[in-house]
Amino acid sequence: MTKAIEAADQLGLSYEVTRHGRVNSLEEAAAARGIEPADLIKTIVVRLSDDDYRFVLVPGDREIAWPKLRSLLGVNRISMPDKGTAFAVTGYVRGTITPLGSTHAWPVVADERITGTISLGGGDHGVGITVAAEDLFKALNATVADVTD
Repeated sequence: MTKAIEAADQLGLSYEVTRHGRVNSLEEAAAARGIEPADLIKTIVVRLSDDDYRFVLVPGDREIAWPKLRSLLGVNRISMPDKGTAFAVTGYVRGTITPLGSTHAWPVVADERITGTISLGGGDHGVGITVAAEDLFKALNATVADVTD
């Protein structure tokens, strides 16, 4: 059991776990989970300042709209941490990052297009957690806004 699955249990989420081998693309991961790429949610950790990060949940077929995200967060600059820093602030290596079970409960921003049943990282390569977006956002106290293109 991964830290993410343990966290989903602690949050009282109703979810399903999908385990598949390593994949080489988001499209392969979506196919392995039997979902559309838009319903496979990418978790991106962004840095606002030295000790201030956010998890940004992005539909698999979209990208962060940096001006929209900066405006929402009221900052002029956002950066992506290097892989070592990302691991240090989340406890997860790139490709497995999820807000569930992170070593620090950074605030979560979710794109408003994420609805219905979604799958996000389960905390290890080839592990997905399928959950109702609304339940996940409520459990994580996520800010839902238009932050992608």
